[in-house]
Amino acid sequence: MTTALTPKGETTRARIIAGAAEVLREQGVASATLNDMRNRSGTSKSQLFHYFPDGKDQLLLAVAQYEADRVLDDQQPYLGCLDSWQAWYRWRDTVVQRYELQGDQCPMGSLFQHIGRSTPGARAIVVELMRQWQQSLATGVQALHDRGLIGTQVDVEQAAAALLAGIQGGVSLLLSTGQSVHLRAALDFWITQLRSTAPVSA
Repeated sequence: MTTALTPKGETTRARIIAGAAEVLREQGVASATLNDMRNRSGTSKSQLFHYFPDGKDQLLLAVAQYEADRVLDDQQPYLGCLDSWQAWYRWRDTVVQRYELQGDQCPMGSLFQHIGRSTPGARAIVVELMRQWQQSLATGVQALHDRGLIGTQVDVEQAAAALLAGIQGGVSLLLSTGQSVHLRAALDFWITQLRSTAPVSA
């Protein structure tokens, strides 16, 4: 949408996107139709094309953004307050549980496979998701540093990047094998690495 929506319009558009996301998770991108998505959200065909005039691919891109937002939202409140080891382990458990519940099907991956990562806006969604995720992790590492829980030699941005790479690798293996053992190992390894730098008195 290039024009500002009214609050009612925003609500309707959000309902269409949420309904479409539910259908896509249940049926998959290849099987789901616009009618399925429209029926789930309780909107008319004219309403759907009012908010998504370019049709299915435009709606799928909006759902991809919705799913990207869910990745971070599902990690809250812990991702936003990683200022103690207890908080880090609670976040770790939340991440593992999220992806175990998701299983070996990745909604975002399926969407991008269908619409193509080179589609305008598609790559930007992934880049922004990873930027926000890494920034949140860096804020958490910095909080540990500020509280004297890790050593001053720790490079905050590098540690956050390594954590995120470990998560993504673990998730990729979960999608391939259906098992979360690698994701658990990656998170445990990097948290242990951080803790190993702590001053003796911490």
